[in-house]
Amino acid sequence: MNKPLTSQILEVPSDRYDTHKVLNQAQSASGFNAFSGDAVLRAAIEREAPWAAARCDALGAVAGDESVQELARLANRHIPELKTHDRFGNRIDWVDFHPSWHELMSLAWKHEVPNLTWRTQEKNGHYARAVLSYLWNQVEQGTACPTGMAYASHAGFQAEPALAIWAKKSKGTAYEFSRREVGDKPSVVVGYAMTEKQGGSDLRETQTTARFSHAGNYHGATAHWYELTGHKWFCSVPQSDGFFTLAKVDGEVTCFFLPRTLPDGTYNRFFVQRLKDKAGNKSNASSEIEYAGTLAIRVGAEGKGIREILSHAHLTRLDFAVGSAGLMRQSLTLALRHTTTRSAFGSSIADRPMMTNVLADMAVEVEAATLMVLRVAKATDLLETNEQEKLLARVATPAAKFFNCSRAPSIAYEALQCHGGNGFIEENPMARVYRESPLNSVWEGTANMMCMDVRRAMTKDTRTIDALFDEVKPLIGQDSRFDSLFQHTQRLVSAAISEEFMARPMTEAVARLLQGAELMRYSSQEVVDAFLSTRSPNTFGAWGSHYGTLAGPVTQAAAQKIMRRAMVTA
Repeated sequence: MNKPLTSQILEVPSDRYDTHKVLNQAQSASGFNAFSGDAVLRAAIEREAPWAAARCDALGAVAGDESVQELARLANRHIPELKTHDRFGNRIDWVDFHPSWHELMSLAWKHEVPNLTWRTQEKNGHYARAVLSYLWNQVEQGTACPTGMAYASHAGFQAEPALAIWAKKSKGTAYEFSRREVGDKPSVVVGYAMTEKQGGSDLRETQTTARFSHAGNYHGATAHWYELTGHKWFCSVPQSDGFFTLAKVDGEVTCFFLPRTLPDGTYNRFFVQRLKDKAGNKSNASSEIEYAGTLAIRVGAEGKGIREILSHAHLTRLDFAVGSAGLMRQSLTLALRHTTTRSAFGSSIADRPMMTNVLADMAVEVEAATLMVLRVAKATDLLETNEQEKLLARVATPAAKFFNCSRAPSIAYEALQCHGGNGFIEENPMARVYRESPLNSVWEGTANMMCMDVRRAMTKDTRTIDALFDEVKPLIGQDSRFDSLFQHTQRLVSAAISEEFMARPMTEAVARLLQGAELMRYSSQEVVDAFLSTRSPNTFGAWGSHYGTLAGPVTQAAAQKIMRRAMVTA
């Protein structure tokens, strides 16, 4: 019964390992240039900032580099770790990161993602920097948070003479992860700590208090130091070198800047309570913090804190709108690479008629989002010199932030659908992008807040309405579908002025109007026709509820052209 089966050894078939061959898996999305291979982005820089083409090309190659994509994976797999004390028991309130995070940060700073605007003397610096941010958001979104905050912070430093040293260091391109004092560092990372448990986005409900401490020389200028006491509910990148924050002085909200390391080299009283366990954005540390006798420099006048912080909120909102457009582009790139390099039913997946419909529809949405936000960046470049552009920016910036950030999750979802189960595993970057996609919509003001800001701007200064419609009037009469969108937006603007209930549909119409105008100016006829046939009201090819519902005058041949236009090349 237990006799060895030596005489009954089974022969192994010679072709046993043939089943291990991988015959039909998609290629990874690498080995391309996200700038020079992107027809829309390349043309945009050629029009508005040709001087930045080489910079964009260099960063575009980084985005398509397989080793850099591996850094992004590692940074999100090995998440930040809070170190409240050192091994001797000293309170340090620091955050440890995987080396991949620091490599990514070094790349971002080297390529001027945080600060090209402030470093260049060429025109359209905001526009060129927006393209860099768009590209960086195709690299890794967690590090895009500190690059965006550093970008916006420079405007705040310029308002306070005592922070001139920070303005200078914010233009540095050599990232350094250390706790050295600002004067000793080649560059700085800057954060914002505004919201509190009880108030959220309503900054008037700030409970943190500030008491004047002393005035003193700070790197060659007089700084007014205050002691802060309170808690902040969301503080992203708590290992930053310094933070803009808010506190009440005699009951009035005031703006402050808080260095983590004080001039004498000691650490400021900045207590990290815990790191947030977020749904996405895993590589980036977000935290709850406490101030207890924490020293900070007053920025602007007492009681003018909200106005002061809003002076650079425009830039953070622009950056989130840009970032979401970049994330949408990454989603589309991943979907295109997967579906064009994997086959089913006798052809590539991308060439199956329904998939072509889906990909073309996504490509239209991504291009519209991209051109709209670059138009806002162009207006930002002209804020100080052109009243029309300043007025337009007041409504276009929150509208773009609302719309792009709200559309990003739908594009990420559809891109994941294009992958099937392959997109839902952690080895695939699609899983990370999917988790990341909703975040920008809740940072720097939720969708409702952005729509509220659009309506507030219009009711406070009706010239913003004129600026919006003057922007697109030169296109009236060229296409009846665009004319219909224009009239539809006019009706909703009028309704929203009378009733806040209409603010969201009005803001969506504003975004679509700006998108349609930019596409008519700069896109292909196939893209324009697809957009106006599906995104304009009362059109024959009006959309269904999902991507891939292009119909009516949008033919399969036209959809093929749109899909091919959206592909990135090596």
